[in-house]
Amino acid sequence: MSKSVVIIGGGIIGLSTAYYLYKSGCKVTVVDKSNFSSGASFVNAGYITPSHFIPLSQPGIITKGLKWMFDSTSPFYVKPRLDLDFLKWALAFKKSAKTSKVEKAIPALVDFNVLSRELYKEMQASGDFDFHYEQKGLLMYYQSDKVGEEEWKVGQRAIKEGLKVEHLSSSEVKKLEPNVALNIKGAVYFHSDAHMTPNNFMNDVITFLKSKGVAFLEKEEVLDIEISNHSISKVITNKQKLEADEFVMAAGSWSQKLSRKLGIEISLQAGKGYSINVDKPTGITIPSILSEAKVAVTPMDGFTRLAGTMEIAGINHNIDPIRVNAITKAAKKYYPNIEIKPKYLDNAKCGLRPCSPDGLPYIGKSSKCKNLTIATGHAMMGWSLGPATGKMVSEIIQDTKILMNIDAFHPDRRF
Repeated sequence: MSKSVVIIGGGIIGLSTAYYLYKSGCKVTVVDKSNFSSGASFVNAGYITPSHFIPLSQPGIITKGLKWMFDSTSPFYVKPRLDLDFLKWALAFKKSAKTSKVEKAIPALVDFNVLSRELYKEMQASGDFDFHYEQKGLLMYYQSDKVGEEEWKVGQRAIKEGLKVEHLSSSEVKKLEPNVALNIKGAVYFHSDAHMTPNNFMNDVITFLKSKGVAFLEKEEVLDIEISNHSISKVITNKQKLEADEFVMAAGSWSQKLSRKLGIEISLQAGKGYSINVDKPTGITIPSILSEAKVAVTPMDGFTRLAGTMEIAGINHNIDPIRVNAITKAAKKYYPNIEIKPKYLDNAKCGLRPCSPDGLPYIGKSSKCKNLTIATGHAMMGWSLGPATGKMVSEIIQDTKILMNIDAFHPDRRF
C-alpha cells in the first residue's frame, strides 16, 4: 500500500530517505527551514568512511577534551556552559567512553559504512544521477611516531574487521602522491574509503526527486506537532499544517527540540565543523586526514576542500576565525607548498553535526509514537551513512526486512 510520508529535514539523511521512500512507492514531502542549499551536508569533507568505526566517545577522549577545552584552536573544543541538556549529554558521553562499549559499536559501524558505500555505487550506476564519486581510499598522515603507532593500531583493528589497510613510509606515500610536497613521517592507508563532492550530489538528488513529484517545502520551520492516540496527526509549520501516514525526524541538531514536543527525549549536541575551499590546483589526488590536527583534505570536483574541528558550543552558525585559521595552519604544516589565499578564508563555511553521547546514530521508532521514525545523531559520519540510513528508514516504514541489525541505534536507548 502506498503511504504518504513527511520528512522533517532536507540534509543528506532526509534526502536519502526521500529517495528510497520514493523508490518504494511512497508519496513524499520534504520540509526544511532552509532553502536546501546550506548546512553540514553541503560543506562536509565528502568522505565515505568504513575506516571511521571508532565512535567519538572513546577511552581517553575525556582527558584530551579537558586539556583542549581551554584551547580554542584545538581539534575537539567543548565550550563549558551551564545548560541542563549539555550537562546531561556530557555525563552520558563520559559513561559511553568505555572500551567495552566501543568494541560493541565497531562491527555495527563497519557494516553500516560498507553498506552505505555500496548503495552510493548503486545510485551512481542507476543512471538517475551524474555525481562525482571515487574510491581512492584515505591516507591518515602522521608527523610523530606516537601518533603513527596510534593510527596503525586502529589500522590493525580494521584489518580484523575485513578492511584492507597498509602502513606506508613517507617514500611510499610519495609514489602515490608524486605531485605534492609532504611533511610527514608516514601514513596508514585505508583502501576501503571513497570520496565525493557533496553539493554536486545534493543538487543531483534534489533535481531528480523534484522531477519525480517529491514535494520540497523550503523555508518552512516546524513550530508544533499535534498528537492523537500516540501518533502524529499534524505537523504545523510557519506556513501550513501537514498531514501524512508516516513522519520522519531527520532534522539533524534540531531533532532533540522537535522530538521533545512528542515527549521523546533524545540526547544531542550540535558539533560545529568548518570547511575551506581552495580552487587553485594543489596536486592532491587522494583524500587524507592530518592526524595530529584532525583536519580532512579532500580533492573534489574542481577544488580541494579543507575541513575540520568539532566544536560543541550550542546551535549557532557563527564563524570563529581562530578555528578557521587553525585548519589553515594545520594544512600548511603537512602540505608546505599549499597556497591558501585570504579570500578562501573569507568564504569559510560551517555546518552543525548532530552528536549523540555514544557516537552512534538514532535510527528507528520510539515506543512513544507509532508513526514517527527517527533518523539523526550521525555526528561526523552523516555523509558516509546517508544512503544506508535512508534505505533502512524506508524499510522500517514499509515494514519490510531491514538490511542490517539496528538494535544498537534504537532511539529509546539509555546511557
